[in-house]
Amino acid sequence: MSGAWASWERRENGVAGAAGSALLLPGGMCRARQYDDLMAEPALAGVRLVAVTLPGHGGTPAPHDTSVENYARLAAECAAELGCDVVVGHSIGANVALEMAGSGAFAGPVVLLAPCFSREDEAVFLRAMDRLAGVLGHLPYSAMLKLVGGMAKQSPLPPDRIASLIADLRRNDPRAMRRAIHDYLRYLDRHGTVAPRLCQTGVPAWVVHGESGDGGMTDAERRTLTACPQVTVVTIPGPSFFTPNEEPALVAELVVAALAKSR
Repeated sequence: MSGAWASWERRENGVAGAAGSALLLPGGMCRARQYDDLMAEPALAGVRLVAVTLPGHGGTPAPHDTSVENYARLAAECAAELGCDVVVGHSIGANVALEMAGSGAFAGPVVLLAPCFSREDEAVFLRAMDRLAGVLGHLPYSAMLKLVGGMAKQSPLPPDRIASLIADLRRNDPRAMRRAIHDYLRYLDRHGTVAPRLCQTGVPAWVVHGESGDGGMTDAERRTLTACPQVTVVTIPGPSFFTPNEEPALVAELVVAALAKSR
């Protein structure tokens, strides 16, 4: 393992030489173990799954460059060296996966769970936190970490699984959060919307959103995506907060479909 990503926290399931391999990128501020539920799905028993924690998330050391473009470059190197056929990302991890494809650094299928295509799609509270941080520094994120338990409990997951996710979220450094979220929103602003960027890649892609809870997409973005023959938009009924954990069977089906397209 020679790449700059080699020191990233990893969790693996399956063996090299399996029927297929997928790189799993967790949601913003989460760690690799967010994908433990997906790794336990019987439909993926013959697939090699590698979940990595993006540096600076979940309390891990932050890199100098926390831009989505840099994360995408490093994650693409990771996928190439590990021989991954498919990339799955949740939330900010989904935007990193999208940028891997958009930059041409990864040419395989992508499964995007709760991505945001523009600043408008992102939760109002997160946009407000970014604006407040411009005046108050990292303090809004320190407060956010104290409240994260109440926000996470909106999910229908069992209490023990929620507790595990909350524990990882609370390990975050508010200074690293401020940088990463600001750079993520700046990335969206640079493009206005990244929906056309996904379409232009030509790679098979699945975009998964709940009817509420996990951000969304504008009507124009939905029209753009549904007009792309290689993009499939999947809407989960009701609210969704932690897609890989709340809907592991659905995500497993999409990973299997993506692996079939990679051959």
